[in-house]
Parts: sequence; structure tokens; C-alpha cells
Amino acid sequence: MAISILVTGGAGFIGSNFVPYFCRKYPNYHLIVLDKLTYAGNLDNLHECQGLINYTFIQGDICDPVLMGNLFHSFDIRGVIHFAAESHVDNSINDPRSFIDTNIVGTFNLLQAAYNYWMEAPHKIRPGFENCRFHHISTDEVYGSLGKEGVFTELSKYAPNSPYSASKASSDLMVRSYFKTYGLNVTTSNCSNNFGPKQHVEKLIPKTIHNCLNLKEIPIYGSGNNIRDWIYVLDHCEAIDLIFHKGQAGEIYNVGSNNELDNLSVVQSICQYMDYLCPRSDGGKYESLITHVADRAGHDFRYAIDSTKIKNELGWEPKYTFEKALKSTVFWYIKN
Repeated sequence: MAISILVTGGAGFIGSNFVPYFCRKYPNYHLIVLDKLTYAGNLDNLHECQGLINYTFIQGDICDPVLMGNLFHSFDIRGVIHFAAESHVDNSINDPRSFIDTNIVGTFNLLQAAYNYWMEAPHKIRPGFENCRFHHISTDEVYGSLGKEGVFTELSKYAPNSPYSASKASSDLMVRSYFKTYGLNVTTSNCSNNFGPKQHVEKLIPKTIHNCLNLKEIPIYGSGNNIRDWIYVLDHCEAIDLIFHKGQAGEIYNVGSNNELDNLSVVQSICQYMDYLCPRSDGGKYESLITHVADRAGHDFRYAIDSTKIKNELGWEPKYTFEKALKSTVFWYIKN
């Protein structure tokens, strides 16, 4: 009998890369994929799963506690992989309330539904539900900003600087509380900047490609010297897979690829790939479209992840180099 796993936010960027991977790898799992299908969720992202017998899509909102409870009972949910979140920093600055609702209240609703269905009382698991797990996907932005030196570890203090990262930090702490107070089997991963196919055009890499294809200005905040650690989305998917199956209950795992690059360098690399893969008809260079704009409010300078723990404990290693993954990503967006 198939084991039902609830995947929230499955039509978003990372979720829609994870779901086809997970469906193919684990035919004994029945994936119940939940997504509200806001502007950032696209059901076309899951076209590979249409017709698979171990895939069911449900349009719904994690902010609806009645729906969450009903899903656990209707499908006998035995695991949760929680992607669903509002995630764009600029949007959180303009409209923080939706981030509070989805990232904090929505996560609470899921945790409570899992607790109600899997457990009889605090630290008392229902017979037969001993292997149920709730995995929460978070971000390195909860740790705040780094200077030119140092890295984030699982012991780094939380110091979120935007409404987005504050809402994710709050959800992380809520997950921790359900482990400490109730004994719910939870794990959390804090990951660096993802890139790859299916990402919404509001994000740096797809926005740059989109603007190149449309010969529009490519905006760069400030000097473009803000540094991020970039990871290819399928490397992140494999890390989540390992944590969900082999991670220690109650633990946090940081996931990064040691690809520290400033934003300007990333955009320049994309422009160079575009020059090669899709030359401009006027013979110009895409780099000429780069335009520096006023910096984002509270813009974190640098993020860097230490992935020693997941490498040593679970044997995870990134498989994709930044250069090859970026080139294939650019090619995917040109085709699509």
C-alpha cells in the first residue's frame, strides 16, 4: 500500500523540481501535492507528473486549518515536505502581511494538523505512526547578513533583516517548538539561493534572461557587489530527500554549494551565455542592458553556508558545478 506524503507548495519553483524527482524515485509513495496557485505557482510546472498513479494535485491554502486537517484524514498523510511560502524579499517589503499569514500561520496550521493526526498527546505517538516526519524547508536569510568573512552554521544566531526572513525565522522556531514541546518528528533545512528551471521571472537569474530576450534593461541593485551562495535546484532536492529519510529528528541542516558570487558577476555570466546561445540580431552585447538602480531597503550584503554537517552525517555532496548548471538553466529559459 502506498504511503501518502503531503508536499506543500509543489507548483512553485523548488517544489515543482522536487515533485517529479520524488515521484520517479519513490513509486511506493503517493504524493499529495498542495498549492494555492498564486502568481508564483504554475500547474504547468508539474506537467511531467500528469498521468502518474502516485501523484495527486489539490489546489488549496495552508492558511485554511480545516482543509489541512481534512487532508491528513482523507489521505492518511504519513509525511510532510513543506515548501509553501511567500519568498520574494521585495514583495515582503511592500506587503508584509501576506508573509506573516502564509509563512507563520500556514506553517502552524500544518504542524497542528500533523500533531493531531500522528500523536495522541505530547510525546505520545499513535501506534503505527512512529515513522511519520515533518520536514520544513527554510532559508539562509534567517541568519541575517555576513561581512566579507565567515559562514553560517547550524549554530549561527538568527538575525533576520527583512519581513520575509523574519517570517521564515518565525516558522523555523514554530517547527522547533513542536519538537521540543510535543515530540513531533521534525527536521529543518536552511538553504542558500537556488537557481534552475521553472523559477518565477521576479528572481534575479530568470529576470535577467527574460530581459535579455526582450532587450529590456537589466536592473542591478546598488553596485551589484552583494554576494550570494548559489545552489542548483536539483542538488537541493537531493539534500531534502536525504534529510527527510535519514536526518535526525529535531535537527537543522544547512545546505549550500560554496558558489559565492556577487550579483553583478552572475548577471554578466548570464549575458555572456546569452551572447553565445542567442546572439542579438543587432550585433550588440547583452551586457549593455545592465542598469544600476537604487539599492533595496535593508539589503543583506553577503550569505555563505557551511554544509559540513549534512556532508558528514548524511553523505550529501552537490553534483552540479555552477558554470554548467547556469548554462543549462539559460538554455532552458530560452527554449521555454
